[in-house]
Amino acid sequence: MALVEAILQEFDQEAKTTRRVLERVPDDKLSWRPHPKSMSIGELALHIAAAPGIIIDWVPPPVTDLPGGAPTPQPASVTEILSAHEQAVSKVKNTLTRIGDAGLQGTSEIKMNGATLMTVPKMGIIRSIVLNHWIHHRGQLSVYLRLLDVPVPAIYGPSADENPFAAARA
Repeated sequence: MALVEAILQEFDQEAKTTRRVLERVPDDKLSWRPHPKSMSIGELALHIAAAPGIIIDWVPPPVTDLPGGAPTPQPASVTEILSAHEQAVSKVKNTLTRIGDAGLQGTSEIKMNGATLMTVPKMGIIRSIVLNHWIHHRGQLSVYLRLLDVPVPAIYGPSADENPFAAARA
């Protein structure tokens, strides 16, 4: 199996799980935040939805210079968040398919306003930032949902609200 094929399988599974979590965000609570220093649930959800589609652009070129300083906007609806998620998922899949295994060779230098933030293997961008960063924020969102008393979906196994294995035992 090609490396990109394996990554795409993992990404597709995580994308489906992420969508289930994003679907639980309450439309009437988008501006709610658990702490003044925290993003609102809407900002966090939109960041989760859009980030993979933004970060995947860092992989093909040898150098990416980020403008920095742009906060995540406050979305108007969960529909907007889900649309951003679908666009990002499509972009990641298309980009990885287009660049293939050869496009994951070498390193990328990530800069912000001309200053180097990191030089990282292209595969490291996929693992650490596209996937792990995404999963990290999805975990934060599941805590937000719990604090709002919204049922948390099963992610890697049962949650206190959802047990996909219960039906198998019945």
